Amino acid sequence: MPQKILILNGSPKKDGNTAAMVNWFSQGAHSKGADVEIVRTAFLKYKTLGCTSCRKCQTIDKYECCIEDGAKPVLAKMADVDVIVIATPLYFFSASAQLKIIFDRMFSLYKWDNDAGTMQTPLKGKTLVLLASAFENIGLDALEKPFALTAEYTGMKFESILVANAGVSGDISKKCPDVREKIVSLGMKMTQE
Repeated sequence: MPQKILILNGSPKKDGNTAAMVNWFSQGAHSKGADVEIVRTAFLKYKTLGCTSCRKCQTIDKYECCIEDGAKPVLAKMADVDVIVIATPLYFFSASAQLKIIFDRMFSLYKWDNDAGTMQTPLKGKTLVLLASAFENIGLDALEKPFALTAEYTGMKFESILVANAGVSGDISKKCPDVREKIVSLGMKMTQE
């Protein structure tokens, strides 16, 4: 069976640096036969701007968000794939807000028993990949931290490619010509995990 890869593109730009990174990763993964789906989180229809902390997801047997909007099927897909790729530009030392909406609502993919001190999630054993770029060489370490910690807490493998000095939207190919090969190679590697 081919690896199933879900890419969450958190950029509101259709042809910027994040789109280039997503395309390169997809090329590598497709070349090895992976099943790749790309979701542009900036264009989903949301009823709420993030997790509302209703905790209804904790009272049902399924791992799903109880808010009926564009994020719900994306979260369900995250539980069903082998590799989750987060792709985002650096916005004020963090991921884009459009991506953070989905990331916060991942709460629904965990079940905690606080009395027993246990946590269950269908994400355990998957791979989380972060692709991120920044205009200059500052802030990518801060952006990476919550994703690396989430992977560690969840029992996921973690990989990242952080591209500093990528310039303005669309400049990554000119400013960082060696990064394309690295991202294509990572896409290929993720089909062999």
